Amino acid sequence: MSARDSILDAVRTGLGHVRTDPAAARREAAALLQDLDAIRPALLAEDLVEAFVARLVTPKVAATAERIADAAGLPAAVARYLEARGLPAVVALQPAAVLQALDWSGFERHDRVAPDETIAVGAARWGIAETGSLVFHSDAETPILANFLPLHHLVMVRADAILAYLDDYAAATAGQRPPRNVNIITGASGTTDIEGSLVLGAHGPRYLHVVIVGRHPGEAA
Repeated sequence: MSARDSILDAVRTGLGHVRTDPAAARREAAALLQDLDAIRPALLAEDLVEAFVARLVTPKVAATAERIADAAGLPAAVARYLEARGLPAVVALQPAAVLQALDWSGFERHDRVAPDETIAVGAARWGIAETGSLVFHSDAETPILANFLPLHHLVMVRADAILAYLDDYAAATAGQRPPRNVNIITGASGTTDIEGSLVLGAHGPRYLHVVIVGRHPGEAA
């Protein structure tokens, strides 16, 4: 045993720590992974979409949400959001085909998100019910700055793209070529750096509104 190991063992002993057998730790970890349901936290509802929404609106996530039947209703949902907050009908639209194909007449549209943009509308690839998170992959249709520059971030996500747990996202993308950038966004931007008080909008959007489109395959009609 080296002098370093002797010193560390003495420190661990003084702190009441017991030296862990690495092989035993690996066996315990493997046993836990064989029964994921036993170690996963309970969702806030049995229905995945309801669980996702329930997590979204918690104070820690600090988002709002609504549901619409199909994507064609997204512009109307955005208009309702803006009207309720007294905001002008001016939006920066993510260049995703699913959004560009909708009828945005009545809106002034920006093709790019400015540093002082008030509202940006985007589309997430997945939602995570466990954490109320949205997953974005960077590509030509998903400029990453659109997730961070606007004051209000309005995001569409399909109900059938809502996964139960974060590790389900890992399983869903296993074997695929990874994007250059993955953003997993959980609620509005916030920090508690100063006196432990939550301040929203510190490093990104102050407001996050999620529009869930359609129904989940397992959801009752």
